[in-house]
Amino acid sequence: MQQAVAAALAEDVGSGDVTTLATVPARAQARAVMRAREALVVCGLEFAEAAFRALSSRVRVERKVEDGARAGEGDVLLHVEGGARALLTAERVALNFVQRLSGVATVTRAFVERIAGTGARILDTRKTTPGWRAFEKYAVACGGGTNHRFGLHDMVLIKDNHLVALREARPNAIAAAVQRARAAAPKLRVEVEADTLEQVAQAVEAGADGVLLDNMPPALLRRAVRLVDGRAFTEASGGINLRTVTAVARTGVDFISVGALTHSARSCDIGLDFEFA
Repeated sequence: MQQAVAAALAEDVGSGDVTTLATVPARAQARAVMRAREALVVCGLEFAEAAFRALSSRVRVERKVEDGARAGEGDVLLHVEGGARALLTAERVALNFVQRLSGVATVTRAFVERIAGTGARILDTRKTTPGWRAFEKYAVACGGGTNHRFGLHDMVLIKDNHLVALREARPNAIAAAVQRARAAAPKLRVEVEADTLEQVAQAVEAGADGVLLDNMPPALLRRAVRLVDGRAFTEASGGINLRTVTAVARTGVDFISVGALTHSARSCDIGLDFEFA
């Protein structure tokens, strides 16, 4: 986190905050309030604190809520007090982190609430902002979602393009892929992407731990879940949104992966209002 905040400040400040340095006296003190301007799920306050403190060790920050909490329009998220120059220069970086991560947490909470009581869980994906994956997955968790694999190293996910590369394998591409994955990475879970019921059956017969049901409508998802019959976990994926997620969850799948949690989340409207001492 500290490295990301430092990089963001370096990007924004460059050779110096010319406006603040030119207009605000070095000894000027200020107070500021970070406030939600819409209903949201809070995330990223630690990043904001780090941004202010990176510019002045004497800055005092008081959180009024914690990450994962709901905040309504007008609610105060934190108070910050210290040198005016530090507060002004760090303002945008602090807000960028909190606005973006709160956006991810807020949309995740919306998905989680849509499937309450179904037994399914919302998963994130690897469709994250480069360099921000750990932060965005943290925001998903703050919103009540479940983190899926972090990267290519911690789980085997055999997708359609892998199967195309193994199309000549016997007895079938899925069986060959699962067998090779087990041999190469015996301690990792193995999941297979399936577009058809035939592929679902092949994945289960090959001993996959999970089956990713790709772009299947609810009627086909229900058939796939019955076919798997608890022998592997099931994950629905592909174009799922807030209008469709409830119907998908009611098919009996264990997980629903939603790339939009991270690749399409809107930054929340949050402001920082200054009150000079």
